[in-house]
Amino acid sequence: MLIGVPTEIKNSENRVGLVPAGVSLLKRAGHEVMVQVGAGLGSGISDQEFAEAGAEMVEGAPEIYGRAEMIIKVKEPLPPEYGLIRKGQIIYAYLHLAPDPAQTRALVDSGCIAVAYETIQLPDGSLPLLTPMSEVAGRMATQVGASYLTKSHGGIGTLLGGVPGVERGVVTIIGGGVVGSNAAKIAVGMGARVYLLDLNPQRLAYLEDIFGNGIETVMSNHKNIERLVAASDLVIGSVLIPGAKAPWLVSRRMIKAMRPGSVVVDVAIDQGGCFETSHPTTHQDPVFLVDGVIHYCVANIPGDVARTSTFALTNVTLRYALAIADHGLEKAAAQDPALAKGINVYMGKVTCPGVAQALGCECADLDSCLASGA
Repeated sequence: MLIGVPTEIKNSENRVGLVPAGVSLLKRAGHEVMVQVGAGLGSGISDQEFAEAGAEMVEGAPEIYGRAEMIIKVKEPLPPEYGLIRKGQIIYAYLHLAPDPAQTRALVDSGCIAVAYETIQLPDGSLPLLTPMSEVAGRMATQVGASYLTKSHGGIGTLLGGVPGVERGVVTIIGGGVVGSNAAKIAVGMGARVYLLDLNPQRLAYLEDIFGNGIETVMSNHKNIERLVAASDLVIGSVLIPGAKAPWLVSRRMIKAMRPGSVVVDVAIDQGGCFETSHPTTHQDPVFLVDGVIHYCVANIPGDVARTSTFALTNVTLRYALAIADHGLEKAAAQDPALAKGINVYMGKVTCPGVAQALGCECADLDSCLASGA
């Protein structure tokens, strides 16, 4: 299979979809790899490293899309790329289609096969291709939130760890999954008072065992969210429904009850956000104010630590890329139900139930699509 790796064009996205070791592995398996010139520079990977691993270096994205059978990216295609995508071409990337009808329509209209990292799901419910970036985003969410609490960044001027004789800052984390637990790890390390909310009693019990008295676990419901948000210096939203739009759990009224200069970090913004007041921002312009509360809603948080994130991501994406290249998508998906769950669009049809529900469109049966080839 001929595989193409274009340069990411999303604002401040410095990751790259493949590293030289991945190129070498694919080459040894008999596949060919094209990499766009400069694609790895944001992650500290030179063109020479890719070339030495066996990649063909290509100047422009049109040639990558025009020739490659599979495109390996990090973030979703953007409007300048829509017209480059071909019928039957495999797009393998983070897609986050549920809150993005324009992209979904473009992928459907192109006739491509879109495989989303974020919906590849193992039988135990875990999301192996989302996990490493969730770990990064969770840890960064607390670091970023602590930074924006300082007066120089417009915050209230609270030190999360406090000092003797002064109360510690309060951090509330909504969602106890991978993002939430990693955000809690950093918040506890900073010495904050940490509240972590989740709907799953077993998950709360597990987190309490892990953190001991370092955090307070609280059942997630409207009343508890309302109470803790109002008392917090930093609120981190980290809820996820695989493939679906994130629910709004924090209302505008709750935001208004927070102290001016408090901070919210919406890690769920890729899936539409879990704060009513959220909208996507970029690393170049990361925050905005609503009722005096600082909102950090960057849609590609891990892109700011691109080298760490690229290697962490490609550690887990390469396995599935190799399976697709070796066996073809249809056979690879038949052999691995986890990979099959990643197929969001198949040659003109939406095949992910969460995406279809969020966008109010018909969901085609994936097995029938794979069997018929359309």
